[in-house]
Amino acid sequence: MSEIAIEFLGAAGTVTGSRFLLTSGATKVLIDCGMFQGLKELRLKNWNPLGVDPAEIDAVVLTHAHLDHCGYLPKLVKDGFSGKVHVTEYTAKLAEVILLDSARIQTEDAAWAAKKGFSKHNPPKALYEEADAQKAVAAFQVESYNNRVKVAEDTFVTFHPGGHILGSSFIEVEFFGKRLLFTGDL
Repeated sequence: MSEIAIEFLGAAGTVTGSRFLLTSGATKVLIDCGMFQGLKELRLKNWNPLGVDPAEIDAVVLTHAHLDHCGYLPKLVKDGFSGKVHVTEYTAKLAEVILLDSARIQTEDAAWAAKKGFSKHNPPKALYEEADAQKAVAAFQVESYNNRVKVAEDTFVTFHPGGHILGSSFIEVEFFGKRLLFTGDL
């Protein structure tokens, strides 16, 4: 049996940018895929390399649709992730609105920065665009509450109602014989 590792790719030392990578052998599952928000020093972390090749990630599982838990998905897809994003029905509906709006705002901000000449980058650019957000949304795999589903090799998840926002979940993960519980923001 391969060693199991949990890597904190975000929300460590801060409460934003939630990303937990579970690894065993070649299997990689990402729990949440959030953007860093708030102070500039935090927002700049969104531009740093993820720490794992997105093409190597087998699946993403979201606890809920807040931007700091789902907002990095379009960038993940843009950089090569091609698996499924497992979500509840209402997380999918809210995340679609949030991701498309985030892409629009970033694109508008980049255009404004170009017009006013206040960016260090030439030309200013968005972290991701609407097409990237649409590809991320197309990867959504809607799952029911209290239903155990396989998301990767020897990896099963069960979504339990979380009560944080509409569609939020506690996620019970069975990963290579270990059981973990991710609570989102609760």
